[in-house]
Amino acid sequence: MPPARVLFLCVANSARSQLAEALARHRFGDAVRVESAGSAPSRVNPYAIRVLAELGLDTAGHRSTHVDAVEDPDGVDLVITLCAEEECPVFLGRAERRSWAMPDPDRKHEELTDAQRLHQFRVARDAIAARVDALAREWDG
Repeated sequence: MPPARVLFLCVANSARSQLAEALARHRFGDAVRVESAGSAPSRVNPYAIRVLAELGLDTAGHRSTHVDAVEDPDGVDLVITLCAEEECPVFLGRAERRSWAMPDPDRKHEELTDAQRLHQFRVARDAIAARVDALAREWDG
């Protein structure tokens, strides 16, 4: 049985956690309340918006949110962090914690073409989608 509320965390809440939020919302619908946040929120990355749109997922209501702005932290059942090379935000609620560590697809410190950067976002999107599907199978199990 799925938890009532899942929170995806990364640093900027711009790419990985946004991808996870959109994919999980699509997969679980109203059965699970899905949110995302970060310790240094910025903006939703345009490449994240683009690769989600390729799947027909609308991100119009998505915004980058600070982890401290999460309402009722004790109401969160599962926290999934996506940070890899950076330090993930601390979440003080009593939720179960899991790590889906993966590199930031934006690769800010690498000189990439738009096509190469878009490819990195597709790879991250597909990896996160596979983990969301595995999570759904676990809950259905």
